[in-house]
Amino acid sequence: MRQELMSLPKTLADDVARNLVMVARLLDEEPEQAYAYSRVALRLASRVAAVREAAGFASYASERYAEALAEFRATRRMTGTVDLWPVMADCERGLGRPERALEMAGAPEVHKLDKAGQVEMRLVAAGARQDMGQAEAAVVTLQSSELASSAVHPWTARLRYAYADALLAVGRESEAREWFAKALEADQNGTTDASDRLAQLDGVEFVDAFDDADDADDSDDDADDTDDVDEAEGSDDVTADDEADDEDDQDEDDDADDESAAPRAAAEVDEESDLTDEADPASFLDSPFREPAAGDKD
Repeated sequence: MRQELMSLPKTLADDVARNLVMVARLLDEEPEQAYAYSRVALRLASRVAAVREAAGFASYASERYAEALAEFRATRRMTGTVDLWPVMADCERGLGRPERALEMAGAPEVHKLDKAGQVEMRLVAAGARQDMGQAEAAVVTLQSSELASSAVHPWTARLRYAYADALLAVGRESEAREWFAKALEADQNGTTDASDRLAQLDGVEFVDAFDDADDADDSDDDADDTDDVDEAEGSDDVTADDEADDEDDQDEDDDADDESAAPRAAAEVDEESDLTDEADPASFLDSPFREPAAGDKD
C-alpha cells in the first residue's frame, strides 16, 4: 500500500495514508466512521487500487453491498488478481442474489485462490445454500479435507463454527455441540462466539456479577434510607411526646401558681379590709369637720 501511495505527491500521500489508517482502526468497531474516512481517501486518490480496496471493505462492513461490489470489481480490474473473489460473492448474497454467489463458487477463478481463499469461498457457498433454504446441502458443502484436518490455521475456527451452525440448523444438536467445542479449541483470537453457543446448548445462563453487586448495594442503600426515615419519624414521635409532656408540666405549674396565688390574693384582701376598718377614707371625706366621738376625746 505504501508503495502504491508513492505515486502520489508526498503531501497528498500523507493525507490519504492517514485516512486509510483510520479505516483500518475503525473497521471492526465503528464501521460507519470507517466508511466516512474511506470516502475521503477515495475522493483524494480514486486511482490507487489500495484505496479502492479499503473503500470496498468499509462499504462491506457497513452493509453497503452494492458500493462494496463496485469497489472490489474496480480493484480487480486495476490489479488483475482474484483475491477478492470470495468477498465479491458474499456481496451478491448481501444483495439477495445467493444463486449468483453459487455460480461464482463454481467459477474458474476459485482454482486460482490460495488455501485460505478457497476456504472462504466454501463458507460463502454454504451460506448461499442456507439463504436458499437448502440446509442439508450447506452441511455437505462444508465437509472437506480442511474441515477434517487437525491442523489449526487462521481460518480453522471459522470453518468449524460454520459447520457446527449448519449441523444445528438440521437438528443434529449433539454433533453441533462437538464441533462448537472444536471451534472454540481452535479460536485463539476470539473471532467467534463458540463459547456462548456451547453454553446455550448446555443451558448455562451467564449472570453479570457486577450488576448483582450493584443491585445489592442499591438494596443496602434503600434499607439504610428506610432506617433513616424510621429514625427520623421516631425522633418526631419522641419530640411530639416531649412537647406533650412539657405542655402537661406547664399546665401543672400554672395550676400550682394559681393555687399559690389564691392565698396571697386572700391575704391581700384581708389586709385591705383591715386598713378599711382602721381608717375608712370615705367616712372622713364625707364629714371632715365632724365632731370627734366621746371616746376620741379621751
